[in-house]
Amino acid sequence: MLRLTDLSQVPADLGPTVVTLGNFDGVHRGHASVLRSVVEQARARDAKAVAVTFDPHPLEVLHPDRAPAQITALDDRVALLEQTGVDVVLVLRFDRELAAQTPEQFVKECFVDGLRARAVIVGKDTRFGVNNSGDIDTLRELGDKYAFEVLTLDDVGPGVRWSSTQVRRLLAEGRVEEVTEILGRRHRVRGVVVQGLQRGRELGFPTANLAQDARGLVPADGVYAGWLVRHDLAHDDPEHRMPAAVSVGTNPTFDNVERTVEAYVLDRTDLDLYDEHVSVEFVRRLRGNDRFDSIEALIEQIGRDVDQTREILAQEG
Repeated sequence: MLRLTDLSQVPADLGPTVVTLGNFDGVHRGHASVLRSVVEQARARDAKAVAVTFDPHPLEVLHPDRAPAQITALDDRVALLEQTGVDVVLVLRFDRELAAQTPEQFVKECFVDGLRARAVIVGKDTRFGVNNSGDIDTLRELGDKYAFEVLTLDDVGPGVRWSSTQVRRLLAEGRVEEVTEILGRRHRVRGVVVQGLQRGRELGFPTANLAQDARGLVPADGVYAGWLVRHDLAHDDPEHRMPAAVSVGTNPTFDNVERTVEAYVLDRTDLDLYDEHVSVEFVRRLRGNDRFDSIEALIEQIGRDVDQTREILAQEG
């Protein structure tokens, strides 16, 4: 798969394309279904399937106060788009200059001259161009003018029942099992392991703390059963993916202020994960992030959390 960041990078011999446009945040099952349909349409036309997306999210530029939290980081989003079978992902930098293009300027520069589109597949509520002045009717008029077909999502497959907004709401409530159903995979937060306050080690449960710039939308505070994935290890390494009890929040028993994501790998006190690139995958929320009256009570509860995590993950095989 080709990953492009500018129309100037489009290979001269790419040939005709079938293009779809969207933010694709989270690349949930609805997105995946649409993108597979785009691939099918492209194959039927002897063309390449292209997904065009933006970075940053347009609202981050136009209305930062209304910009949604991003479910997945850009690299993860592109990797997930690749899994759908598209041939090219074009990540356009969204800035004021791009936002100022008229609908026709955008279509001609991107779809016609840049990608030589034979067909463009979008949702019926798609808006594009300056002040979102272009809609599906505008696109059809431009398709007639520049000789490309316009298809809506209803034309190429079943209606999309999932949304990125749903995923954000469920993550904010800690309902990660339902998020798994929408995404078709475990939600993950990815970052570098940094040194924390060492409290977990003092309690007998050393944790890997993710840096504050970790990528991926962090779910509600609480304790979760999950997995820790070590990206610096090969996939067939037995320690690439390990069972973990995950804590999200400020650790109210110790009056912490900074919100953290930290994972205790079950039964492992010997791991040195500092500076490694890891992901934490969320399987099930066990409880809220509670305050305990004593260290002893906290240790007892962590022990129960670990036991429960072990039981839950054992069911996954």
